[in-house]
Amino acid sequence: MEILPSKLFRRNLKKLSRVLRLKTEQRDEIFRNNPFDPRLKTHKLHGEKKGEWAYSIDRSFRITFVFIENGKVVYTNIGTHDELY
Repeated sequence: MEILPSKLFRRNLKKLSRVLRLKTEQRDEIFRNNPFDPRLKTHKLHGEKKGEWAYSIDRSFRITFVFIENGKVVYTNIGTHDELY
């Protein structure tokens, strides 16, 4: 699976602590092997974010993303539930 990070995602990733960036890398590896692994709690978003999906990094932080053609995914953002929704 090819991951294409958006500018917003990359900018917000840089703001995270070293520990959260490490957790993000671990979750990204799981996601690349199986985007619907139960540990990720992958779910479809509603409302203004309809068409996007999200998965959990930990209890507070999530990655939002969009599936596009040919097994590619765009990571649209990363942050807390309140920041993303």
